Amino acid sequence: MKNLALKLTGFSLIILIILSCSKTETGSSSTALKDALTSSSQSLNDAITDIAANQAFELLSINSDATLKSGTTTTYSVYIPLSLVTGVYDYKALKTTASRDYPLIRFFTKTTDNSKMVVNMPLSKLKNPGTLREYHAADSTLTNNFTMSVSDYYNNYNSYHDYEYVNTATISIDKANAGSLSIKSKVNPTTGTQYASQYTFSNGYTAKYQYASGDTTVSSFALTKASTVLYEEKLLTIKNDTAQYGREHQYTLTIGDVKLVKNADKTYAVYLKNVLQSKAVVSMVDKVSTTEPSICHHREIQITFEDGTVTTISTLIGNSIDNISTLFTSLHEVYFAAYVVDWIAYDIYYKR
Repeated sequence: MKNLALKLTGFSLIILIILSCSKTETGSSSTALKDALTSSSQSLNDAITDIAANQAFELLSINSDATLKSGTTTTYSVYIPLSLVTGVYDYKALKTTASRDYPLIRFFTKTTDNSKMVVNMPLSKLKNPGTLREYHAADSTLTNNFTMSVSDYYNNYNSYHDYEYVNTATISIDKANAGSLSIKSKVNPTTGTQYASQYTFSNGYTAKYQYASGDTTVSSFALTKASTVLYEEKLLTIKNDTAQYGREHQYTLTIGDVKLVKNADKTYAVYLKNVLQSKAVVSMVDKVSTTEPSICHHREIQITFEDGTVTTISTLIGNSIDNISTLFTSLHEVYFAAYVVDWIAYDIYYKR
C-alpha cells in the first residue's frame, strides 16, 4: 500500500506539472501577439531614433520646387552615360547675380580626371538649395565638406513616358562615410514604370521604396537592418482606367514579426511569424483620402487582442511616423542627389 501511495503521489505530481505547464503555455500564447507587436514597435522606434541622428537623414529631408531629375518635363531629349561626366568637380564660389536658370556647372571646377563622377561641395549649400546658384560674401570661406561619388550613372530621356535613369553613389560628410544611394527608374510606353530607390545609412539601416505598374500595381516601402525587416508597407492596386493607382486590392503592414493585412473584400488578418492569429481583430481607417494609402498618409490601424485590450499603430509608433514619412517621401524624389548630379550632367551634355 505504501508503494502504491508513493506511485499515486508521483503520478499526481506529474499530472500537476503537466497541467501547470499547459496553463503557462496557454497564458503565453494569449499574450504572444501583444508582446511581439509591442517589442517590434519599440525596436522600430529605436531604429528611427538612430537614423534621425545620422547626418544623412537631414539630406533626405531636403526638398525644393525646382526640377528634379529626368522625367519631370517633356521639352528635351538627352542621352548621358557616366563616361560623359566622369571627373572630380569642386565647388568654387562665383560672384554673380545668377538666376535659377544659370548653369550650375559654372560654380564647379573640374580639378582632376576620375573613373567616377565625384562632386565636392559645401554641405551648407546643399541644405539650402535655393542659394546654390547665388553668391554670398561668406561663400568664399566655405569648405567642400560634402562628397558624392557616383559609380554608375545613366540618363536616357526621350519623354515623360519613355526614359531610363540610374544613379548609384556613395556619400561622405566631413570625410566620413554617410551612406550609399541607389536609384533605378525605367518608363516605357509598353512595359510601364519600374522604379526603385534605396539609401543605406552608415549605421547599417536601409530604407527602400519600390514601384511597378501594370494591371496590378505594386508599391512598397521598407526599413531594414541586415536581413531583418523592421517596417514594411506594401500596396497592391488593380488597374482603374488610366489612374496610376487604382482600386486597393491588398494592403500589408509589417512591423517586425507581426503582419497586418487588409484584403480587397475589406476583411482583415493578423499574422505572428506567418501564423494566423484568428482571435485578433483589426480595423483600418483612412483619415485623409489618398491614392497611396499609408501610415505616413494618415491611415490608422486598430488592433484588439485576444484578451480584449486595444491599441493603435499611432499609439505604438506615433513619435516615429513623421520621420518614417520623411524617408518615404524622399525616396520618391531623392532630391539632394538628383538636383546636383543631374544638373551638372545636363550642363556638360549641353556644353553650357
